[in-house]
Amino acid sequence: MTRTYITTTLPYVNARPHLGFGLELVQADVLARHRRLRGDEVRLQTGTDDNALKNVLAAEAAGVGVREFVDRNAEAFVALAGTLGVAADDVIRTSRDPRHRAGVERLWRACAASGDLYRRHYEGLYCVGCERFYAEEELREGRCPEHGTRPGLVAEENWFFRLSRYGERLRELIETGRLRIEPAERRNEVLGFIAGGLEDLSVSRSQARARGWGIPVPDDPDQVVYVWWDALGNYVTALDFGTDGEAYERWWTGSDRRLHLLGKDVLRFHAVYWPAMLLSAGLPLPTEIYAHGHLTVANRKISKSAGTGVDPEALVAAYGVDPVRWWLLREVPRSGDADFTVDRLIARTNDELVNGVGNLISRVTAMVAKYRDGRVPETPADAPALEAACRQTPDLVDAALADLDFRRATAAVWAIVDAANRHIDETRPWALARRGAPAATALDATLAALVRACRTLARELTPFLPTTATAIAHRLTPASDGRLRPQGHLFRRLSPAQPASEAAPV
Repeated sequence: MTRTYITTTLPYVNARPHLGFGLELVQADVLARHRRLRGDEVRLQTGTDDNALKNVLAAEAAGVGVREFVDRNAEAFVALAGTLGVAADDVIRTSRDPRHRAGVERLWRACAASGDLYRRHYEGLYCVGCERFYAEEELREGRCPEHGTRPGLVAEENWFFRLSRYGERLRELIETGRLRIEPAERRNEVLGFIAGGLEDLSVSRSQARARGWGIPVPDDPDQVVYVWWDALGNYVTALDFGTDGEAYERWWTGSDRRLHLLGKDVLRFHAVYWPAMLLSAGLPLPTEIYAHGHLTVANRKISKSAGTGVDPEALVAAYGVDPVRWWLLREVPRSGDADFTVDRLIARTNDELVNGVGNLISRVTAMVAKYRDGRVPETPADAPALEAACRQTPDLVDAALADLDFRRATAAVWAIVDAANRHIDETRPWALARRGAPAATALDATLAALVRACRTLARELTPFLPTTATAIAHRLTPASDGRLRPQGHLFRRLSPAQPASEAAPV
C-alpha cells in the first residue's frame, strides 16, 4: 500500500477567502480522494497562516483586536473546506495550535545546530502584502510586481539563514527529479533563480515591527520568527514534529509521496527556501511540488488585497457545490491562468452536468423503469466501444492525475458520458422495445451495458464530484423490491438568478 501526504498552502487571514484558494482546496481533495479510491493510505492537510504582519495591519485598519480579527477570518477559511466538499484530515492554525509553536522551535534549533543561523543588521525594501524583501531589480517601476504597491524601506537587525550554502544541492535534487517540480516552466523558473546565486535569507523580524504578534525566536525574545519560516514549518509541525510524535514518522519520513500544492506566486518559498531549511535540519524533503496558475477576473488575478475576489461561499450557495468544483477542474489548465465568470460556470454546468451527466442518468434509469419494470437485466453486455471506454478510464485518470492534470483527468471521465450517449443513439432502445420479443435479448444487453457504464461513471466521478457520484450510485442501487430509483434529474438548468435550492443535485 502506498502512503501519500498531500498539503495545501496556508492562506493569510487578512480578509475572507476567495475562489483562488478554493481552487487549491479542490485540487488537493481530488488527489486525496482519488488515491483513497485506488486503495492508498492518504492524509490531506490544510490550515491558516495567522502570524503575518499583514493580518495585524488589517486588524488595525478594521479597528478590531488582532486575536478577534484573526480568529474570525480563520474560521471562514476552515469552513470553506466543508463548503467545497473537501474531506481534510487535519487543519492547523498557526496562532492557535500548540503543535505548531513546538515544531517551529525545534526546526529553528535544528538549523541553528547546523550553523545556518546568524544575526546581522539589514536594510531592504519590504512588501507587507508579499511578506518579503525585494531587490531593486525585482520591482516594476519601483512597485511590487504582485501588488503594485511601493515597498517600504526597513532597517533592523534580524536573524539570517545561510541559504547560500544550499544552491548546488538544491539544483542537483531538482535536476535529478528527486524533488519534482511541476509544471516544467515552474521547474525551470526555480532552476534559473538558483543559477543566479542564492543570498542568505532574513528569517526574523523585530518584536516592535511585528507588533508583538508571532512566535518568538528561541532564546531571543526581542525577535519573532519570520512568517514564512513559521508557516512553511506547518507541513511537519502538524505531524507532531515538535514532540517526536508518531504522525511525523508515519506521514513525513514514512510516506512514499509528500506532495505540496501551491500557487505559482509562492513557488520560491516552497521550492527553494523550504527544501533548504529541511536540508539544514537534516530532514527529508517533499517529493513533489505542484504550482498551479491563478484564477483571474477580467484578466486580473483574484486577490484579497486587490479587491478582485470571488466569494466561494456565495457561489456555492447560488449554484451548488458540484457545479463550482466541476468548473474549477474542467476550466483551469495544468499550466497557466483561467479567467472566471459566472456565465462560464453556468455554461459548463448546463452543457456537461445537466445535458451530459444528468441527462444520461435520467435516460438510462427511465428506460430500465419503462422497459424492464425498473429491474436491471441480468445479461451479458454487448457494447464493445462503450465497454472499452469504461475499461480505459481508470488508467487514463491515473495517468492524468499522476501528471497533476485535472483537465485531462475530467476529460477521461467525460469520455464515459460521451460513449454512453453515443451507444444510446446507435442502439435506439426505444426502437428495440417496439419490436417486442424478437429484440428482447438485444434490449437487455443494451440496458445492462448502459447501467454498468453509469456505475463506472459514478465510481470514477467520486474524486471530482463526490455528491453527484453518491447520488448516481444511489439511483443505480436496487431498492428492497429489486427496482432502481429513477426519481428526478440530478441537476436542473442554471441561470444567473438561480436559487440555491435548484442548483445542486437532487
